[in-house]
Amino acid sequence: MTTNDASLILIVEDEQKLAQLAIDYLQNAGFSTHTLGEGETVIPWVKQQHPHLILLDLMLPGRDGLTICREIRSFSNVPIIMVTARIEEIDRLLGLEMGADDYICKPYSPREMVARVKAVLRRLQPQADDIYQVQSLTLDADSFRVFAEGRETELTSVEFQLLQALYRQPGRIFSRSKLMDQIYQDQRVVSDRTIDSHIKKLRKKLAELLPGQELIHSVYGAGYRYDPQQDSDADSDA
Repeated sequence: MTTNDASLILIVEDEQKLAQLAIDYLQNAGFSTHTLGEGETVIPWVKQQHPHLILLDLMLPGRDGLTICREIRSFSNVPIIMVTARIEEIDRLLGLEMGADDYICKPYSPREMVARVKAVLRRLQPQADDIYQVQSLTLDADSFRVFAEGRETELTSVEFQLLQALYRQPGRIFSRSKLMDQIYQDQRVVSDRTIDSHIKKLRKKLAELLPGQELIHSVYGAGYRYDPQQDSDADSDA
């Protein structure tokens, strides 16, 4: 394992040669790594160590990758890249019903794997010079707190998941049904207006952090988007 300053990547892979290949390339790219070879050991380790990203094999002894991914999503938003040799699973993975952020097909190029790791981390943890970082909004997934300009506020689990879903893809319009799919992964039946209620409370808390700045915008007939650059006067009820 490399220095603690590097982003920690958990590699969950039971094929030792493939795990070692991932270790070598990720460490050469400046990441810190840890490997696990059995599904049963993943959840306790993740809860204790809080990795920055997980490379999670689909087929594992003990517990399969989809089951592990679903359970991780019940308590953490850590980025997960699924690794699979089963092409028929790709649509399910990309549909994100299990909460995966990306996928890689075996056999894969280790250079492509490193590139995907970097891309997911870049996408989910925008750099300071990103145009959507002008408000210095910082999200802490471990505590459900949001920080901005020396202030902080604590969100509920649902509020945090809503903000994170929108924040990860600024400018993208999310329908209410898409947001419900992301935050209610047990597929419970809820009203569209449930999302509206959570958004209203979330906006109120964000307004306390950044007075006079509208971050979450309604798009008439479509849903919501995160866009701190947009003039709030242009909003309409969704």
